[in-house]
Amino acid sequence: MAATKRDYYEVLGLERSAGPADIKRAYRRLAIKFHPDKNPDDKQAEQKFKECAEAYEVLSDPEKRRQYDRYGHEGLRGVGVHDFSHMGFDDIFSMFDDIFAGGMFGGRRRSRRAASRGYDIETQIELTLQEVLQGLEKGISFKRRDYCDHCSGRGTEPGHEEKTCPQCGGQGQVAQAGMGGLFRLVTACPQCQGRGKIITHPCKQCQGTGRMVKTRTLSIKIPAGIRDGQAIRLEGEGEPGSGGGPRGDLYCYVKIQPHPFLLRNDDDLVVRVPIGFSQAALGATIEVPSLSGRQTLEIPAGTQHGTVLQIKNEGLPDLRSGRRGALLVQVLVEIPKKLSKEQKRLLREFAQTEDKTVLPESKGFFERLKEHFAGQNEKD
Repeated sequence: MAATKRDYYEVLGLERSAGPADIKRAYRRLAIKFHPDKNPDDKQAEQKFKECAEAYEVLSDPEKRRQYDRYGHEGLRGVGVHDFSHMGFDDIFSMFDDIFAGGMFGGRRRSRRAASRGYDIETQIELTLQEVLQGLEKGISFKRRDYCDHCSGRGTEPGHEEKTCPQCGGQGQVAQAGMGGLFRLVTACPQCQGRGKIITHPCKQCQGTGRMVKTRTLSIKIPAGIRDGQAIRLEGEGEPGSGGGPRGDLYCYVKIQPHPFLLRNDDDLVVRVPIGFSQAALGATIEVPSLSGRQTLEIPAGTQHGTVLQIKNEGLPDLRSGRRGALLVQVLVEIPKKLSKEQKRLLREFAQTEDKTVLPESKGFFERLKEHFAGQNEKD
């Protein structure tokens, strides 16, 4: 199962009324606190660093924040949220250059001129147990940042070209003298952000980013037996890379809809079926629901409440071997709340054969209680 995500406002230590500046300031403070250079080989700090980045991406985007405020984490499926768990630190830095501008942790940042892989994204698909049983191909739609159609991803208005950055001379890096002049610190150029080029006429459609949010629809093959929370990886369906780098991947997480009668237990299916007292005592043949339709089940005489019976090969297939589990039927013996006079008479006769004491029908609780205390007084 996929781990439960914390509330994004809680992650950043913010009230739900926080403004953009508050969100940016909170993220920058926590990103510095949990930065890998400050916490080497600390897996917990690494996880918190990525968790903060995910929270900031959502809360700093007005549309994503509206979806999150209204529907929670479920509302973000398919809206282009990045899968930070699969990202490296350098990728996260490059996403939020405005946060780390000025050379902070510059030694870890890559020059944007170098080709880099695009970001991974995630979406969700809902399946029924019947679909899990059979496996299928199913269409999905999701959003991702893709190349701008107007400028073909260049960021420059058509008819114009980028110019060489005057500060770094097209190198993408600048050197600053260190303490006492003993060494030089090389960082990404603050004017062109390491690209070596600057855009003088930004694209009117994407404002110079070269990217736009687009909806992508495709068909995905779902293997039989897949489990809730598992992800299907679609290579090259993430966001485009920079500098000609390859696209990232899409991780499609599976959510299985609840069934009205059946529960999943690994590859087995479980159903709870009520039966009558006489059926449990004498044995019976009943019908139980399954993914293949109604199944006939023999109830042995003397079956006890809570007994689990099984029907083989009526569960779900194993994801690797395809071997099906069983349908586990838990029988629940129901005691009738109301009995006819004839039923009561027959049960009393049965109780006598058991050598069990059964209260006469005419005696109520308070009458028996009175007799009990009367007996106690006589002893005293």
